[in-house]
Amino acid sequence: MKLGNFSLRGRVALFTGVAVGSLCIVFSTVLLFAINKMATQNLTKEVTAVGELTAYYVDRGELVNPLPPISQDLIRPVQVVDPLGQVVAATKDLQHKPLMAHFAPKSPQRMASAVVCHSDFASDQCHIVVAQHVYRNGDWTIYSAAPALPFYVYPGVAAILIVGTVVFTIAVAHGARHTVTSSLRPVDAIRAQLDHIQSTNLGRRVPVPTAKDEIYRLARSANQTLDRLEDVLEQQRRFCSDASHELRTPITAIRAQMEDALLAPEDVDLARLGNAVLPSVERLQSIASNLLTLTRLEAGPPREQQAIDLAELVAKELEGHQTSGKVVQRLTLGVTVMGDRSRLGQLICNLVQNAQRYASSTVTVTVWRTDGDPGFPGGVAEVEVLDDGPGIAADQRETVFQRFARLDTARSREAGGVGLGLPIARQIAESHGGTLTIQDSDRGARFVVRLPLYS
Repeated sequence: MKLGNFSLRGRVALFTGVAVGSLCIVFSTVLLFAINKMATQNLTKEVTAVGELTAYYVDRGELVNPLPPISQDLIRPVQVVDPLGQVVAATKDLQHKPLMAHFAPKSPQRMASAVVCHSDFASDQCHIVVAQHVYRNGDWTIYSAAPALPFYVYPGVAAILIVGTVVFTIAVAHGARHTVTSSLRPVDAIRAQLDHIQSTNLGRRVPVPTAKDEIYRLARSANQTLDRLEDVLEQQRRFCSDASHELRTPITAIRAQMEDALLAPEDVDLARLGNAVLPSVERLQSIASNLLTLTRLEAGPPREQQAIDLAELVAKELEGHQTSGKVVQRLTLGVTVMGDRSRLGQLICNLVQNAQRYASSTVTVTVWRTDGDPGFPGGVAEVEVLDDGPGIAADQRETVFQRFARLDTARSREAGGVGLGLPIARQIAESHGGTLTIQDSDRGARFVVRLPLYS
């Protein structure tokens, strides 16, 4: 079974169990090594004590064969070798057996030890052998031995460690699963609420836990995402409603004119009918073109980036633009930005057309640069379009940037706008890393475009 088939709780419990079990095994192995080493040292001391007791008998000349019994806790195989290398005495289990070992202490040491494995002992297991020198008319060697301890030292110790490892691993894995289950309970609640929101409405929000942890931040992010999604859907609904309303007017006008013509076809003047229908068709075309422009702007940033002198761009756009009033140009050369020439040109045209639509007599276009702005570390290029019309109230300055928005006192269909020019202009400015705002002025509306300078 693949690990991905397990739930998060199962994966955490499995990982925790494996990790803890591995650590317990390593700890148990190290502990057994340490216990084995300590027990071996103690056993070597006991074997050495047995040899020292036998050396005492050799030194006093009280050596007998077989060697006399030793107290029960010190019974060990022992051999006594004379200076000629002959075994002259041994315990009963080593009678008539060859030497248990063939090493001897090196001078000046009087004792040496080693592990010896052969079948001369009563058992087939390896033994710890200690060799000691004692002087009596020459160097005598006394060998004493004891069975070497197994790795696990004592079966009880190994059993305790094995049982403890299993119990501890299971307990930790169960605790980890329980902890994860408790921690994910708010996530289950969030998921259930999201499923419910998906199937009903976007007005509901996921529950936010009181503990300010990762799940708290997840719930906050989910609610913020739902807020944005609700706003976007509301904008889309409003946009569809406004677009339908805007499109219905010219379509209704065209339908009425065509129906009138069909009622009395013999009285229809095609030239008159064409002139009557053409403004509505142009309005439909303008709305469709602007909607397509907005869609392209929202699809991504400008594609063709190049260095553009804003003063030259403004002068060229105004030169090719049909002006219905006086346009004053105050242009500073050398104010360069990086962007899409066609889109920035459309931005200028939209602002100038809007200003001319509501200006009393004059529109002023100014281009300059400003340094030291914290929002634009490399400097800012500014384009100001100012008209001398009725202006826009402070509380309505953001409303004009909404699609199909109109202000009762300043905008009307007779003025020729469809309510998309300013939203397109702001979208172009923002796609170039800048802003488009309406700022205070003594008279009229003052639109200010701010773009990052290119140096």
